[in-house]
Amino acid sequence: MRLSIITSAVVAALVGFGSTIAIIIAAAQAVGASAAQTSSWVAALCLAMAATSGFLSVRYRMPVVTAWSTPGAALIAASSGISIHAAVGSFILAGCLIMLAALIRPFGRLIERIPTSIAAAMLAGVLIRFVMAVFESAQGAPALVLPLVGVFLLIRLFNPALAVLAVLLVGLGLSFGGGLAQPLPAGLSLSSLAFIAPAWEPTALIGLGLPLFLVTMASQNLPGLAVLKASGYQPPSRPILAATGLASVVTAFFGAHTSNLAAISAAICTGPDTHPDPAKRWMVGPFYALTYLIFAAFSAALIGLIAALPPELIRTVAGLALMGAFAGALGSALSEEAKRFPAVLTLAVTASGLTLFGIGSAFWGLAAGLLALGLDVLALRLRKRG
Repeated sequence: MRLSIITSAVVAALVGFGSTIAIIIAAAQAVGASAAQTSSWVAALCLAMAATSGFLSVRYRMPVVTAWSTPGAALIAASSGISIHAAVGSFILAGCLIMLAALIRPFGRLIERIPTSIAAAMLAGVLIRFVMAVFESAQGAPALVLPLVGVFLLIRLFNPALAVLAVLLVGLGLSFGGGLAQPLPAGLSLSSLAFIAPAWEPTALIGLGLPLFLVTMASQNLPGLAVLKASGYQPPSRPILAATGLASVVTAFFGAHTSNLAAISAAICTGPDTHPDPAKRWMVGPFYALTYLIFAAFSAALIGLIAALPPELIRTVAGLALMGAFAGALGSALSEEAKRFPAVLTLAVTASGLTLFGIGSAFWGLAAGLLALGLDVLALRLRKRG
């Protein structure tokens, strides 16, 4: 047992929570969640992180840490016309699909056959709106936003994982010190869970539930497994997916969207800085779980703090937090020349915000990209025969 076990767990949880909580708030606002439902959403997510990280780390004796789906939250925040009840139905569907991918091999293989470039382009199309919002916010509040961008660029040279957390802390100081923030709510209240009945609306299930499942698998679970493998572990992928999928289904009834393997947070917990002996790094899991239990208890107060901040700060923190994910998605989308045009088409349709028959642009972007790719493959085969 070393102190580095505890510090790695706490830092990883702080980075995961502090750098992306603004995106969760934006997602909750997009589906019309009340203050109580938003608090329940965050508390349920934190409980899911605690339960899955603690159980999986102890069970498999490796540092398996989980997180909420940040790209999934961005997808929800970019949606429109979906109620909180329909959103919960979509979250349940996404969790069930994750479990099916773990339990049914052919279904998992079918999902794996979706080209990485197309899935990455869909994700990039969702994230580009948040990245651009940083500089749109700079027009309205340059004295607040531009220094934060400078802090982000400077800190990431030394520690990219802490750059967004530094932006949040500096932003808090500028907001309250400069009189830009609203008064904080009186009292410190504990969080509570609120049951939210799901609504099964086909347009929401197709337009939100299916893309949420795909981005969670492509941008969180697969990189999370890769981080563990890069650190010398052999993670049991199917039990891990089954556990996070089950947690996603259970917590969806309290407003939470999908849980999944962590990637950036996992990198903090899986290296030699945590413990020189890889066989003992699993101990980070229980402390990571304990930290998220504390976040769950006080999520209502933390959300009240976020709500008091100027909207330009929230958009800046969210956009900068997604900058790395956007860069990675864009790079993956354009990496294969043969699939570049279908990927660009996917990105363009997704970023356009197109809504047809009540179904959002993420689904149509994926459909357009797969159609274009299919036509390219067909044309290539015809040319070879000719």
